[in-house]
Amino acid sequence: MRFPTVLFDFDGTIVDSGAMILASFRHATKTVLAREIPDAELAAAVGGSTIFEQMRAFDPNRVDELVDAYRAHNTPLHDELRPFHGMEELLGGLKAEGRRLGIVTAKRRRTIDLAFRVLDLERFFDAVVTADSTERHKPDPEPVLHALELLGADPREAAFVGDSPFDMGAGSAAGVFTVGVSWGGLHAEDALRAAGADVVVHDQEELLAVL
Repeated sequence: MRFPTVLFDFDGTIVDSGAMILASFRHATKTVLAREIPDAELAAAVGGSTIFEQMRAFDPNRVDELVDAYRAHNTPLHDELRPFHGMEELLGGLKAEGRRLGIVTAKRRRTIDLAFRVLDLERFFDAVVTADSTERHKPDPEPVLHALELLGADPREAAFVGDSPFDMGAGSAAGVFTVGVSWGGLHAEDALRAAGADVVVHDQEELLAVL
């Protein structure tokens, strides 16, 4: 195997949550700011740092209100979460090969636990790094490096798979092989490459081939 350790972003990479997240951003900005922000501008913030930093981009003076409105809209939607087609099989196959798997996400631990209660995915992962785990966040490499430390992994033998430029920046800065996936639907392939993706894949078969 090429990479004994494989790290994954969660939203837009493992679970098909892009539309859900975008709807919650739209709800928060419309409710709190009474603004209709174009979807492209909302999508550009998705996946970066913490939800507080993401909302700061829209109004630095009303961050807490925006976050509260986002979470009130988003939390009930977790009951509708579904993994991308073929992702459970891919994770199971990687695990069966003896690889160490981890998640590196901007979600809080509490929020990812909501997802794990709906989807039987936690069993695949040996480490879960959330926004609560580190002081700095993607695109800073600290969350990726922390996951590698938890797994006792060498960056040269690890890959990080994600759907956003923030993932690509974090993986590249951490010195791991960085794989962008196009199926998240929120970020353009060119943006993934510009942020440091070593390769961009378009389905799980292509992903498995590079791992």
